[in-house]
Amino acid sequence: MKTVKSNVHYHIGNEPETDMYGEVLQGLQQEKKFISPKYFYDKKGSELFEAITMLSEYYPTRTELLILNKYKHEMAKAIGSDTALVEFGSGSSEKVRTLLEAMPELKEYVPIDISKDFLYQSARALSIEYPHLDVHAVSADYTDKFEMPELSSKRKAVFFPGSTIGNFEPQERMNFLKMTAEFLKPNGGLLIGVDMKKDHAVLNAAYNDNKGITSQFNTNLLNRLNRELLANFDLQKFKHHAFYHAEKGRIEMHLVSLINQTITIGDENIFFSEGETIHTENSYKFTISEFQQIAKACGFTPKQVWCDDKNWFSMHYLVVE
Repeated sequence: MKTVKSNVHYHIGNEPETDMYGEVLQGLQQEKKFISPKYFYDKKGSELFEAITMLSEYYPTRTELLILNKYKHEMAKAIGSDTALVEFGSGSSEKVRTLLEAMPELKEYVPIDISKDFLYQSARALSIEYPHLDVHAVSADYTDKFEMPELSSKRKAVFFPGSTIGNFEPQERMNFLKMTAEFLKPNGGLLIGVDMKKDHAVLNAAYNDNKGITSQFNTNLLNRLNRELLANFDLQKFKHHAFYHAEKGRIEMHLVSLINQTITIGDENIFFSEGETIHTENSYKFTISEFQQIAKACGFTPKQVWCDDKNWFSMHYLVVE
């Protein structure tokens, strides 16, 4: 029987250590309660987010794909040849396929994702579609230092779509971009999706859809805490609240307590007064110049920007010189 050589390779970049109970409890014991948005994404949460990306009100995903499809050849030229393409938070590697169409000479693709099983499954599917490509799937939390496999390409370019950069707090964002610049040295590039400031009505509608999917996505976080941390949240006593905070340039998502109530998590009791909220996510929006100033402060040189016709979304190519 003929042996077929596999073009997909699996690597452990780091082993993320998460104390979900400790982190959630610490956040809920603050004067202004919060829970990290990373806990949205259990199986149900991931499915609900996929449904959000299909909503008519939720413009970021389809707008970014329009930009990618329209300018993929320009992006491929900017990235250049003899480059390994590294994707942070690769998920199903759907968006990168558009870019790969314009990069037939690319030899190495490195998807990095925290979800090991999902990563390996999607890497295998992509490796079959692109048999000429060496796919190095790295299981890691890309926001922390991780080990990279040995690559044959002379330089690296990171693909970071989806406006995830907007979910970082300002200092976290600076730290992450500086770490990415260090990772890309020398002469590496970053192709990144950035959501833009726009009409407040458009922003508010995107996070308060008519079907209530975003509301389900937000409140599903409480379901997860009930299941995994043996909490006793009553979802009927909390409601989704999202709004654009113009002064801070961000969408805020909250879960609002509808009554005075006490919640138990493990052995701990957490009191909520009526109207008190759990802050679950921020999504910062930027003008082109605002984001470029941030990038420059982190060691990048802005090279090219691509936008949609409405200037709702932007994709930036930055280099480390």
